[in-house]
Amino acid sequence: MASATLKAATSSVALTVSDLEKSLVFYSGLGFTVKDRYETDGKLEGVMLSAGDALLGLSQDDFSKGRDRVKGVGMSYYVETDQDVADLAHRAKDAGVALNSEPAPMPWGPMGFSATDPDGFKVTICNRS
Repeated sequence: MASATLKAATSSVALTVSDLEKSLVFYSGLGFTVKDRYETDGKLEGVMLSAGDALLGLSQDDFSKGRDRVKGVGMSYYVETDQDVADLAHRAKDAGVALNSEPAPMPWGPMGFSATDPDGFKVTICNRS
């Protein structure tokens, strides 16, 4: 049997969030824009965000698994860019995003910074290696 490797054309992550509007403010502050909106009976239930070729889905938790369900543990989202990360970090702070770290060399070399979204998901934006 021949083995094949995956050759993905695109990749995205989808997160279930406690407060979709609050998460939208956070990710918009990082520079993401709304690509698609998903509504039912006029109520916003989810969005697909984009930042260049990076995609990120956010959906409103219906709390069917409980309101105390822990989110963000053991998951980080990395976004690589050719842009000036110091400028991006400055813009994020101006938009009200609290950074975990100021732009600095990442342990693997490139410049980057990180922030944690309202549900505890860590986002790192860095230059390509």
